[in-house]
Amino acid sequence: MSRAFDAIIVGAGQAGPALAGRLTAAGMQVALVERHLFGGTCVNTGCMPTKTLVASARVAHQARRAADYGVMLQGDVRIDLPRVMARAHKVSETSRGNVERWLTGMPHMTVLRGHARFEAPHTLRVNDESITAPRIFLNVGGRARVPDDMPGLADIDYLTNTSILQLNELPRHLAVVGGSYIGLEYAQMFRRFGSQVTVVERQSRLIGREDEDVSEAIRAIVEAEGIRVRTGAECIAFAPHADGAVVKVDCSTSDKEIVASHVLLAIGRLPNTDDLGLEHAGVATDQHGYIVVDDTLASSVSGIWAMGDCNGRGAFTHTAYNDFEIIAANLLDGAQRRVSARIPGYALFTDPPLGRVGLTEAQARASGKRLLLSKRPMTRVGRAVERDETQGFMKVVADADTRRILGAAILGVSGDEAIHGVLDMMNADQPFDTLQWAVPIHPTVSELLPTLVGDLKPA
Repeated sequence: MSRAFDAIIVGAGQAGPALAGRLTAAGMQVALVERHLFGGTCVNTGCMPTKTLVASARVAHQARRAADYGVMLQGDVRIDLPRVMARAHKVSETSRGNVERWLTGMPHMTVLRGHARFEAPHTLRVNDESITAPRIFLNVGGRARVPDDMPGLADIDYLTNTSILQLNELPRHLAVVGGSYIGLEYAQMFRRFGSQVTVVERQSRLIGREDEDVSEAIRAIVEAEGIRVRTGAECIAFAPHADGAVVKVDCSTSDKEIVASHVLLAIGRLPNTDDLGLEHAGVATDQHGYIVVDDTLASSVSGIWAMGDCNGRGAFTHTAYNDFEIIAANLLDGAQRRVSARIPGYALFTDPPLGRVGLTEAQARASGKRLLLSKRPMTRVGRAVERDETQGFMKVVADADTRRILGAAILGVSGDEAIHGVLDMMNADQPFDTLQWAVPIHPTVSELLPTLVGDLKPA
């Protein structure tokens, strides 16, 4: 059996359903194939459940600090992990259901549940059916990377960002292998739930892609909450133990190994491209399995595009959605949008969060440009002082010749929101003088942005 469509979308993650809406509204007959859960990583195992857990962890943390604010509570703060997890699952289930209802209710839409594999450049097999289309959009997402170079890993039970969401018993001691974004968020939330937590990182510092001052400040924040950090762990290995697992860290310190009840692997992601039959379509991938795309997200085969995590051009929900916007604008609106025009912005959702946009200071210095730099501690931000949450700092780097902001970091209360003032300025391609003379609302974190850029000095 074979059916022909105007377009086929593989994957119901962030970009797929939105693109389906545009294509069907344009009158195209569209097939969307999903083999597992509608909504993709963000809805099911990423943003939505994890940020729900982060919210629960923050409530627990604030409750323990209640006396600092003159609020007196009786008894210890206790965590009902099944209820915490049930709340996160409910948020995911609601969003997943909304996505599925949206798709199945679209006119001109055929939703197929199954695994899609290429048989030819524009032919896919789903279950026992062959489907064809002149336009195919791959939105297959990614999964946790499980390394093959860590001895003993196969001999222990370990968790990933997916399986940890099924826990109903609080870990006595959670070892988080990987000191980057996912690992740090889980480390802090489970410490606030009451677990002992140790972060094990191969590199010499946490979140190595960030500037050293950001890395050091985040380490200080998590260590202040009782999280142990073991960096420089070049020889990570595992072994079974009666209490869970031994994690051998060999970090050139007195602590050579950790006995943990649970181990979370948070050491990167892999694209879900290895079982798509891409070789039958001639679609090129790079050495890591990401689909190679050009500046318009077109693959090496005419009529096939890749969106979201599987194209290696962004690992975030917002970049996946922007992939949809670029493709839809170019195909349907006669636009000429490009990925290279996208200004990178993202956040680390620890508490306090890190908001980031553009270049790091290190990247800006490597560019050879004449730079201006400004940095201000959160102890000088009224909103942070009023909330007694003064950890972190704000930093901005600019081009001295063009007077354009090159990048910024806000590590501190509301940093994930305040960073958008800088992001918007960069997207508008305005000189920082425009931001300097803005009149922001008091008392907010964003009100310090004009002061921050006003203090820019040669770096």
